[in-house]
Amino acid sequence: MTQAITVAFIGGGNMTVSLAGGVSGDAASPRVIISEPKAEQRERLARLFPAAQIVADNALAAAEADVVVLAVKPQVMQVVAEGLRPALARKPLILSIAAGVTVARLDAWLGGVQPVVRAMPNTPALVGSGATGLFANARVDERQRGIAERIMRSVGLVQWFDVESQLDAVTALSGSGPAYVFLLMEALETGGATLGLAPEVARVLALQTVFGAAKLALESDDSPATLRERVTSPGGTTQAALQVFEDGELRELVSRAMQAAAQRARELAGD
Repeated sequence: MTQAITVAFIGGGNMTVSLAGGVSGDAASPRVIISEPKAEQRERLARLFPAAQIVADNALAAAEADVVVLAVKPQVMQVVAEGLRPALARKPLILSIAAGVTVARLDAWLGGVQPVVRAMPNTPALVGSGATGLFANARVDERQRGIAERIMRSVGLVQWFDVESQLDAVTALSGSGPAYVFLLMEALETGGATLGLAPEVARVLALQTVFGAAKLALESDDSPATLRERVTSPGGTTQAALQVFEDGELRELVSRAMQAAAQRARELAGD
């Protein structure tokens, strides 16, 4: 990312804070403009990013930008996108992180002439450990693809997709996935407390176990299945627990949950 690039964020919420912080840490950090309607939040953003330009006018932010990051809620995206049209004469790259808003919808709201990348990040991006799926329309050139990738890579892993509908599967896996893991954490914490551990001890052990297992899987050349087999001794405690999961058809339950999430993503997108 070169110094000449200007990135405008429309919306000053948590994801913008994470992304703005990520790109600001780039070796050649871009100029950052953030548009946020709430005065209190603008003051907070100014404290967090003293080198950034903080404004209340979306059009003002977008007018000079090479990249416009749309970081607003899906339900207000149409109004925001249509309101930006007059400010997009330079045809900046549009990078949307709004869940369920398709490129076709954005394209229509923006006037049908803009290069658009749709991103599906997840909440661990807030701590720089996200996973993001990306899809670009035909107007996005290689340089713009690289810029979009670097912006999202500043908060975690990035994966491109050639077919936009695959983002529904991404939503079901990595988009909603953190909630599945949080539910597992809750269950481990509750289970530990039920077995007599102090709640605060159960919580720490549950969180560290999930964190440690994920770190081990990421740093290992072995598959999760192999790692599971290695800690499962025949007739041992782990096998006894895993058998309960198998009897309860945990794999099928997870698959059904993901199918439900993907179907809901399609419904929200109007497919």
